[in-house]
Amino acid sequence: MRRISRITVAGAATASLALALSACGGTSTDSSSDSKGDKGLAIAYDVGGKGDQSFNDAAYAGLEEAKKEFGYQTADLEPTEGETDTDKQQRLESLAKQGYDPVIGIGYAYAPAVKEAAAKFPDTTFGIVDDSTVEAKNVADLVFSEEEASYLAGVAAAKSTKTDVVGFVGGVDIPLIHKFQAGFAQGVKDTDSKVKVISQYLTQTAEEGGFSSPDKGKTAAEGQIEKKADVVYAAAGLSGQGVIEAAAANKIWAIGVDSDQYQQEALAKYKDSILTSAMKDVAKAVYNLAKSVEDGKPETGIVRGDLKTGEVGLSNSNPKFADDTELQDAIKTAKEKIISGEIKVKSS
Repeated sequence: MRRISRITVAGAATASLALALSACGGTSTDSSSDSKGDKGLAIAYDVGGKGDQSFNDAAYAGLEEAKKEFGYQTADLEPTEGETDTDKQQRLESLAKQGYDPVIGIGYAYAPAVKEAAAKFPDTTFGIVDDSTVEAKNVADLVFSEEEASYLAGVAAAKSTKTDVVGFVGGVDIPLIHKFQAGFAQGVKDTDSKVKVISQYLTQTAEEGGFSSPDKGKTAAEGQIEKKADVVYAAAGLSGQGVIEAAAANKIWAIGVDSDQYQQEALAKYKDSILTSAMKDVAKAVYNLAKSVEDGKPETGIVRGDLKTGEVGLSNSNPKFADDTELQDAIKTAKEKIISGEIKVKSS
């Protein structure tokens, strides 16, 4: 049962929410509410925003699942260009003031904002995806073992290359994306030591557009393809669309990230070039936190998804990938060894 403090929201809250949110990012807030006048899950997007066909869209899928099951009002807010930590904090606090619970920042950049907002609203549960540094009684750090899924992507790349050259494109040169690179490179080398991995980061900071610039991703992939890479793995948010576009144009394989990009409508014309995607179930993490609040037992502390929990892994949507018995056997063997601990996957 949801907590009473979130049921007694003033009737004027909707109007004040609209005013507050206009100053701190766009919104697609659902103005309807259930018979209790109750408000539930709210999410604030990372750079790239809704429609990135990847990380943020996975979070939105979790929000939609929660809204459908629990029948309450939800909100999802866009970032603004050049915003500060204070802007993020105001966005989260505006949601908490109106009675939304939980309130989740989608992306590590929300760490300072979540820390401050959680301290001001101790009766609201906050979540942050991809960061484990916020320690508070009312905060859930929703993190993943991305390196494990990336290792499997490396196995797939090594088994699929014909040139013995594969590429990795990281959006921003930060520890989170280093996990993707490290797991991928290890998976490639453990599978076939002859295969060369070319790695490139698009930018040093997110503000420079590393996660939100398909043109940068396309240019990077084209450079790797010129160096004979015939499988390219992108961990670059919206920028990954450019990598996939370049792969399709050059008739090589791309490996997607976070969501099952083979299934993404916006990428439909490129899907035959998407071998698989290294997924992390952000949707499930978002939904599970909402459910824990709904059940009156909010998740807090570090909540990790990995191969063992089934919250990271590879997609099987492309029939050419799913029906390749040799490839699938190699991936299954690697997965079992990671889960058992026989293979220790590097995260840096």
